[in-house]
Amino acid sequence: QVQLVESGGGLVQPGESLRLSCASSESAFRGWPMGWYRQTPGKQREMVAIITGDGRIKYADSVKGRFTISRDNAKDAVYLQMNNLHTEDTAVYYCYGNADVGGTNGDYWGHGTQVTVSS
Repeated sequence: QVQLVESGGGLVQPGESLRLSCASSESAFRGWPMGWYRQTPGKQREMVAIITGDGRIKYADSVKGRFTISRDNAKDAVYLQMNNLHTEDTAVYYCYGNADVGGTNGDYWGHGTQVTVSS
């Protein structure tokens, strides 16, 4: 079973940094898009950053210049470096991956990691 497991969330003060990591259980995501979404109570899940299999990147406008997404295909992992965090960045962050498993393409999600930015 394909799994994505996040780590690295926590409680920080405004202006501080966090690094999220996401590891997959197999190499199914190699060559396919991976990324990060976030969700707050009562709101829809929103895209934070996406990186394609060939390294093209898209960021939400709200995080441009502060967040950096990267991936390590050898480790089947994706990362999100979050700098200068704002209180409005508080959310559950979900790792996302698109993969072709057994001939069927689909979207996969981690269970989420809480990021809280508060003074």
